[in-house]
Amino acid sequence: MASVNPFNLSDSEEEAERRPNETLDTERSPSDGAPGPPLGNAEPPTLLLSSTRTSPSGEGTAVSVSASSAMAGSAETRVSVDVIAAQLLRDQYVLTALELHTELLEAGRELPRLRDYFSNPGNFERQSGTPPAKDQVLGPGGPLNRAGSISTLDSLDFARYSDDGNRETDERVAVLEFELRKAKETIQALRANLTQAAESEVPSQERKNFKSSPEIQEPIRPLEKRALNFLVNEYLLKNEYKLSAITFSDENDDQDFELWDDVGLNIPKPPDLLQLYRNCGAPLPSPRDTADVSVGVDFGDFPGNCISQDPPKKPDLSQQQQTEVVEELEYQISLLNNEKQSFAEQIKKLQSEIQTLQRTVSSPPTTLDLGSQNTLNTSSSSTTAPCTDHHSVPPTDNGQYLDIRGVSEADNVAGPTSNQNASQPHPQPHNKLRSRPPVQFDQPNRKLSPAFQQALLSFCRMCSDSRLGAEVSRIADSEESVMLMLGRCLPHIVPNVLLAKREELIPLILCTACLHPEPKERDQLLHILFNLIKRPDDEQRQMILTGCVAFARHVGPTRVEAELLPQCWEQINHKYPERRLLVAESCGALAPYLPKEIRSSLVLSMLQQMLAEDKADMVREAVVKSLGIIMGYIDDPDKYSQGFELMLLSLGDPSERVVSAVHQVFIPAFAAWTTELGTLQNSLIPSLMTRIEKLLTQGEHGLDEHKLHVFLSALQSLIPPLFAVVLQNAPFTSRAKLHGDIPAIEVTRFPRPVSPLQDVATIIGSREMLSALLLLYDHQLEHEGTTGWDSLLWVVNQLLPQLIEIVGRINVTSSTCVHEFSRFFWRFCRTFGKIFTNTKVKPQFQEILRLSEENVDASEGNDILTKATVPIYATGVLTCYNQEEDRKLLVGFLEDVMTTLSLSHAPLDSLKASFVELGANPVYHELLLTVLWYGVVHTSALVRCTAARMFELLVKGVNETLVAQRVVPALITLSSDPEISVRISTIPAFGTIMETVTQKELLERVKMQLASFLEDPQYQDQHSLHMEIIRTFGRVGPNAEPRFRDEFVLPHLHKLALGNNSQATESKRIDIATQLFEAYSALSCCFISEEVMVNHFLPGLRCLRVDMEQLSPEHEVILSSMIKECEIKVENRGMADAQGSMSIASSLVGEDAKTKFLSKMGQLTTSGAMLANVFQRKK
Repeated sequence: MASVNPFNLSDSEEEAERRPNETLDTERSPSDGAPGPPLGNAEPPTLLLSSTRTSPSGEGTAVSVSASSAMAGSAETRVSVDVIAAQLLRDQYVLTALELHTELLEAGRELPRLRDYFSNPGNFERQSGTPPAKDQVLGPGGPLNRAGSISTLDSLDFARYSDDGNRETDERVAVLEFELRKAKETIQALRANLTQAAESEVPSQERKNFKSSPEIQEPIRPLEKRALNFLVNEYLLKNEYKLSAITFSDENDDQDFELWDDVGLNIPKPPDLLQLYRNCGAPLPSPRDTADVSVGVDFGDFPGNCISQDPPKKPDLSQQQQTEVVEELEYQISLLNNEKQSFAEQIKKLQSEIQTLQRTVSSPPTTLDLGSQNTLNTSSSSTTAPCTDHHSVPPTDNGQYLDIRGVSEADNVAGPTSNQNASQPHPQPHNKLRSRPPVQFDQPNRKLSPAFQQALLSFCRMCSDSRLGAEVSRIADSEESVMLMLGRCLPHIVPNVLLAKREELIPLILCTACLHPEPKERDQLLHILFNLIKRPDDEQRQMILTGCVAFARHVGPTRVEAELLPQCWEQINHKYPERRLLVAESCGALAPYLPKEIRSSLVLSMLQQMLAEDKADMVREAVVKSLGIIMGYIDDPDKYSQGFELMLLSLGDPSERVVSAVHQVFIPAFAAWTTELGTLQNSLIPSLMTRIEKLLTQGEHGLDEHKLHVFLSALQSLIPPLFAVVLQNAPFTSRAKLHGDIPAIEVTRFPRPVSPLQDVATIIGSREMLSALLLLYDHQLEHEGTTGWDSLLWVVNQLLPQLIEIVGRINVTSSTCVHEFSRFFWRFCRTFGKIFTNTKVKPQFQEILRLSEENVDASEGNDILTKATVPIYATGVLTCYNQEEDRKLLVGFLEDVMTTLSLSHAPLDSLKASFVELGANPVYHELLLTVLWYGVVHTSALVRCTAARMFELLVKGVNETLVAQRVVPALITLSSDPEISVRISTIPAFGTIMETVTQKELLERVKMQLASFLEDPQYQDQHSLHMEIIRTFGRVGPNAEPRFRDEFVLPHLHKLALGNNSQATESKRIDIATQLFEAYSALSCCFISEEVMVNHFLPGLRCLRVDMEQLSPEHEVILSSMIKECEIKVENRGMADAQGSMSIASSLVGEDAKTKFLSKMGQLTTSGAMLANVFQRKK
């Protein structure tokens, strides 16, 4: 917004376009900054008004009359409305100006001068103090006072005059919002003035001086400082310097870094610091100062020798020459940048070497040569800091302080020091000073008495009686004295620092604790470090851990054991979990820097105690990770059994995050140690296998699936280190070479590891080495065999047979166990590779399964097909690789299993488990449908029955398109099968379709097929068909579409119940009645309309009660209570209908209340605070 000056007589933009240049010669340009002479001194201009309306006020009438008379005098001279408005405001014709402002608004020609004047409340405030002087220029409009007794729109409190007390808050908010809007407009106007003032703050002559003398630094202006502060804070936040940004904002607490407007300038936000730096400080043009222009140059206007006379002028160069110059400059800039980078790297290298030498080389204390140096001044200035000799008081702390407490006159009397001595370089390192020469100062040529001078200096208020005063009065001049001072001061500083900022003290505390000579003080400082923050967050803990590691690297294992570990031990049972978490993380971080005896004894015991006793999941998770790190550094073979027990203990933790940490960190580290010990194959894996077998033996009547999952997941995490052992102990390991063309490992070669520690490449050492070993591994398996390869022979001859035996013992109906073993074999086969799977794994499974035609009728040969071996082989081994031959092998295996089990009348649980596990992955849906179609067209009715029952399992996971295109046609084909048993087998699948599918056309086809089963006369005496239909209705009825349930399921159940009353065969009657009881029990939980309840549900229950009275009296009691409940529901609905008018009236009242509430909510903004106020109680 531009600044507003009512005395500036420039025209508005609209009038300026039409005004002649010669009009109003008395006005000054706005850029001149001063108003022109008043209009009263000039000749009165002739007015030409565009509006013929008259103002009700007298002033307006006078103006109109004068305008009319002027029109007759001279019609060609035209004065702008802005000039008239300025004259009215100057003469304080405020009401006339207001009328003019109103008319212009109605005409759609708002005048900025009048708008800004009347929107500024300062023009109408009561002026206090003395009246202005005669020559004083008044503000816009003069000292017009606000009438105190008249309520204006700004000051009117509507809530005070409201009769409705509940509307006070809303109306008051509206008034406050209006006043806030006006205040913001005022602020914008003031900021516009401030911008202009800032731009013209430095006189032009001073700017010329600054430009001509670059060494003279122009002082920074307040607004420039605020703008730079904003850009610096933005840079810190963008580059993740959050702590620095927080500190910077705290130091500039008078500035809001969220809004650029807070800077106070009405200019757009400049580019960030990075863009400014990349532009090399070139001034960026302001958007308000730029415009799109086109310039044409007549070359004839230039003199012919302009280039030779003034060679530096760049515009005279041709385009090609300019391009060459720019390219040359860019090339030189790149060379300079490279040179700069190399110099910077050399500087860093030299600085690091200097720091290393300072730490390692210690020179003996030396005394300064007083003859060669008398002062300590490293600058060229002759002004030195006031300082006195330390010999005036007894020395403290071995004389390593400059004490200013005992200042005496004699110390100040000395001759002047020559400038030559003052500027000499320092001959000794500052941190090794042991004695200091007296510092001498220039004495004034005065004759004051010493008593007077001492009394005069006593007015300098200094305090050395307190502890802080004593510390301030002594200045340390050696490393040791600095450490002693910090050791005394830090315990007093820490409690007075904000909790959110205490991590800033960590470097100071650690440095002091590292270098302090007193063990007691070091212990106190480390105690402060671990108690620095009451509940440290993740970032603060990382900072403390980083400091502890730096401390450990500096002081060595002995001091880490003596000083850091006791602090951890003290915090092991702290009430805050964040502090215990810090202890757990510290044990892992400090493990590489501890003595090996302590690492495998005290630290291991601490972590074991925390794992067993701590109740916080995040603490136990950190304990497990630290245990993994300990396992990576432990070298005591006797600790193997303790590590194994810790693994089992952590695997049994109830928290998933703890168990995840075990698999990510602990087990890989423990496996790496057992690999070095040679116990991975001899002890660790066999121990887990023994526990799995023992669990299966004990769980014949009920398997503990959780424990099985624990052991099997641990075994699965050991597959990558086992494969690494096989590679590292292979006959070809010594022939592996890293040079030459080594192909990259395929992304899908290994399963995705749960952590980098389970990546085989990480275990081996590098991906290049792994790639070289894999080439030799595949070649060895394919061409040379496994002779002499003990590690692989152990896997093939001992591990695999034992695993296959365990698989045959688990319960095939346990989907969890089947899934766990399937995932294990899948990862096992993918890790060991395709050649190994085809030549070593598959033959062992095929030998046990023995699928052949001669075994169809042999029950002992088919017994293995009913166990979990079938689904685990199908889903864990045959699905490892998804190429065409692999898919054909899987299809053939499932077809053979389905045929064999069907023809031998064996249970289908193993086949069902295979379909459930494979059906969970949509990739295998087409494959499973191919297998089932093989069963649909099979010549044996038994195989067709099996295929029909398998469709029930597959429907739930298959998308509706496949159901419509593949499943329903196959089921309809089977529903017209010559064998009645095949037709009956399709009913459960049809029911599942009614339960899961939403397509109406598909549902109608299924509904017609089920209706044909129920209404076709040929099925009237089919007892097994009726049993299957009732069972299916009871299963799918509660989840089916309500219309299908009301119009189809319940009416047909009523018919079946009614027909069962006349069933002559008692066994069939009891079977149907029992199945109907189960179906009605399931459907009674559904919402059933009153019509269906009265016409079908209740009559069906009554028919069923007739059967149960004769066949099963205990069921009859339950049926009677169900009938009674249904009758009560029907009666209650009738009473509710009778009270309909009352319900309608109450609903209208409720709707009215809801409408009011929603309208109230709609009036609110999205502010959470205002939304919360709706529900607050009125006070």
